[in-house]
Amino acid sequence: MALDVVDLRSFYAAPLGRVARRHIGAILRERWSSLAGLSVLGIGYATPWLDEFRDQTERVFAFMPAEQGVVNWPVDGDVSSTALVDPTMMPLPDACIDRVLVVHALEMSQAPRDLLSEVWRILTPGGRMLLVVPNRRSVWARMETTPFGQGQPYSRGQLRALLREAQFSPIHESEALYGPPFARPSFLRFAGMFEKIGARLALPGAGVHVIEATKQVYRLVGARKAVRHPIPRLEPGLAPTPAGRVTNG
Repeated sequence: MALDVVDLRSFYAAPLGRVARRHIGAILRERWSSLAGLSVLGIGYATPWLDEFRDQTERVFAFMPAEQGVVNWPVDGDVSSTALVDPTMMPLPDACIDRVLVVHALEMSQAPRDLLSEVWRILTPGGRMLLVVPNRRSVWARMETTPFGQGQPYSRGQLRALLREAQFSPIHESEALYGPPFARPSFLRFAGMFEKIGARLALPGAGVHVIEATKQVYRLVGARKAVRHPIPRLEPGLAPTPAGRVTNG
């Protein structure tokens, strides 16, 4: 079942959603601290984090999957910078985007490899993508009360394999949302402590993987297996003699 854009907007407006937004955003700001003169595209439901990049980029906009729906963004602007698209066939030319943020998209896609291949197509050489994907080992992925409990969660190994197939090279791997996905004030009060301890000790079971990958501008070529040709077996031949007789050569 596809995520609904209205439900997503409501989640990130609620206390638990604001906590998730803050902890994921801390990693995004760390990885993309300087975007001056670059173009940034959000795919899925990335608008809660794109606001932070509006003042420093050349242009920033968002594509939302047709199954999910679309909302106007930015909310304080006269012109919307969002569009409803098929993420596997985006209406953009090749190599035109410097940074792509993918949130609530890969886990909901019926063709994740096609989605990543399309991101590869529109990225400039050396362009970077940030993936935020539910962790299949987490409690968040088992709780359908949050958007991270929808769709197909992934392990880190599965994400690495997908990226390799789509010709991306991971350059940084992080995790976020170490606290439980409960909206009780008593849990939310300690969300920052959970995050600090979990990140410092690299504890398993965080809610989401946050992986940054760069576009490879060359095609991987598999090693060719050497083919051994057997040496032909030599057989004795017949040769003529001066007397007209034949002997073994």
